Amino acid sequence: MPKVKTKSSAKKRFKLSGSGKIRRKHAYKSHILTKKETKRKRNLTKMGEVHESDVSRVKDMLRI
Repeated sequence: MPKVKTKSSAKKRFKLSGSGKIRRKHAYKSHILTKKETKRKRNLTKMGEVHESDVSRVKDMLRI
């Protein structure tokens, strides 16, 4: 039986933290940044956590 591959899109978007939580980047930080406040852009830079309702779906994509 062949190996089960990880989804490449999920591999690029999510990281596992030391405590086992799944980390993600915030949206709305890629373009049209001139109209957004500096504080808002700075807060979007920080990593967020995947919501508990989506954790099982992301783990399935990462094959964890």
